[in-house]
Amino acid sequence: MVAGFLLALREGLEAALIVSVALGVLQRARLQSLRWLVWLGAASAAVVSLLVGGGLAAAGAALEGTAEQVFEGITMLLAAAVLTWMVFWLRAQGRGLQSGIEADVSRVAGTGQRWALFSLAFLAVLREGIELSLFLVVIAMQSGAESTLLGGLAGLAAAVAIGWGLYTATLRLNLRRFFAVTGTLLVLFAAGLIGHATHEFVEAGLLPALSSPIWDTGRVLADDSPVGLILRALFGYNADPTLSETLAYLAYLVTMAIALLRPTPLRSAASQG
Repeated sequence: MVAGFLLALREGLEAALIVSVALGVLQRARLQSLRWLVWLGAASAAVVSLLVGGGLAAAGAALEGTAEQVFEGITMLLAAAVLTWMVFWLRAQGRGLQSGIEADVSRVAGTGQRWALFSLAFLAVLREGIELSLFLVVIAMQSGAESTLLGGLAGLAAAVAIGWGLYTATLRLNLRRFFAVTGTLLVLFAAGLIGHATHEFVEAGLLPALSSPIWDTGRVLADDSPVGLILRALFGYNADPTLSETLAYLAYLVTMAIALLRPTPLRSAASQG
């Protein structure tokens, strides 16, 4: 439930930020009559995202045995790839995330092309919605559908509340710090997905275990205990991992640490100046 809440909050907040900024720009430009296009675009994207998520869940439920393990492994790898892309994308956007959204909305609203405003809201929210659908399906594979759904709904509700606060200017949220903190959590979550995907491929016979298990902490903290389920969903905890999944987990974390801790060209130039 916790993992579903955090991911839904983060993805939902990005979508809420896009909608709130778009509505704010239209308000300042006295184009309130066009707000329905933003809402229609966001609602349409939400419906498509639900259909995508339902399709993925149905596809996974229809499979059994090795096919199910391979499907889950591939889905987890895909989710990890999307999470990794998100981390680097937000790192590149930096401070200009909100101003960039404002510029896009102002440009589209100024052209008089009303349906371009719909497309902007639809595509922006659709990206977040499909990503969230993929993540929730993956979490449900590990923690169960009911708890994941409850956590996701709670996260989306919190995101809507924060988005409304941003729109009405009664809430001051340091978006850059928020995304930096959640970005770190996303790296750990992606590492867990890499480990779980490797585990599924080992179970399917596509990868060697190398050594199984390399330790067993099940007596101290079982996978199916309340704390174990949270750690499993968030950080990929496994009481009795194979050497293959442990190496995959650590290799991803080390690679991401090197990539993220390395100064960007902009920061390097600034430090030299």
